Amino acid sequence: MEQQLQEFKQRIIAATMDKTPLRIRGGGSKDWYGQSLQGEVLDTRGYRGIVDYESTELVITARCGTPLAEIERVLAAENQMLAFEPPYFGEGATIGGIVASGLSGPRRQAVGAVRDFVLGAVLMDGKGDVLHFGGQVMKNVAGYDVSRLLAGSLGTLGLITQVSLKVLPKPVCEMTLRFEMHEADAIQKLNEWGGQPLPISASAWHGGVLLVRLSGAQAAVKAAKQGMGGEEMNEAGAFWTALREQSNAWFTSMTPAAALWRLSVPSHVPPLALDGESLIEWGGAQRWLKTGMDAAAAAAIRAIAQEAGGHATLFKGSDKNIGVFHPLAPAVAKIHRNLKSTFDPSGIFNPGRMYNDF
Repeated sequence: MEQQLQEFKQRIIAATMDKTPLRIRGGGSKDWYGQSLQGEVLDTRGYRGIVDYESTELVITARCGTPLAEIERVLAAENQMLAFEPPYFGEGATIGGIVASGLSGPRRQAVGAVRDFVLGAVLMDGKGDVLHFGGQVMKNVAGYDVSRLLAGSLGTLGLITQVSLKVLPKPVCEMTLRFEMHEADAIQKLNEWGGQPLPISASAWHGGVLLVRLSGAQAAVKAAKQGMGGEEMNEAGAFWTALREQSNAWFTSMTPAAALWRLSVPSHVPPLALDGESLIEWGGAQRWLKTGMDAAAAAAIRAIAQEAGGHATLFKGSDKNIGVFHPLAPAVAKIHRNLKSTFDPSGIFNPGRMYNDF
């Protein structure tokens, strides 16, 4: 594995000298996510393997090219899981790509996002230097928490060569409840339940139906079901997997001319006045929107999301010229540029993947 690291370093140093962009890529399962793909591919799949895993410590450390499927098999053998339910979006998903993309699944509303589980990371920067951040325990953090900063950076700051992630035990019992209600009622109900000590681990509303997943001890799940009511849904696991992978009918029925927007807003915000079809997750905080694709519609969507206290991402759509991610405020954009120039002074890593100008 040391030879593989040396090959990475040589590629990076050569690219820095020639100012040739490099596209850091694992399995390519999320190539569609973000702005344009630029540069020669730097394939991370050869640098793989679980470095350390102690189930009693609830921490796993793995090299960037390790397949997500391999990690989840090892955790499942100990009845543990990556609690943020990372989506695969393809068979080639690697753990480095999971952290770099920063995408979480349905359980995010209950446990947190990818960044909340990153304990440490090893980064190879634009000079070919190997930098260590964080560690393998929750308290091993001093100064800027760079290891968590890497979550969602889409490879723009450097090559993540290794990560340490906190894991959790799988719940003893799970049950999904089904309710028929309108969007506004569903949002109100989710916020009411969110203020109570209920073992809610996921929720999804669309088409007049609200589904709520309960996870935890059998007694807690049973008591919550009795208090909440609703109809128990059989074999609900397949539904939550399809929702995580966006392989269910709601996502796959998009027309080529349509756009899929992901809006992040405070959970209590009432239904947004937007044209299109909605699906709501994360207790009301994540709003998916299928709608037409044009610059005017994009501006309206972002304005409404911002007015509600959130932001909007063009998750999937053919015209990325309008910008995939919500425009940054000037002060925040300056921080992004400074971070980019610190870790990648020659601008070789995934240029333009997040924003066109850096």
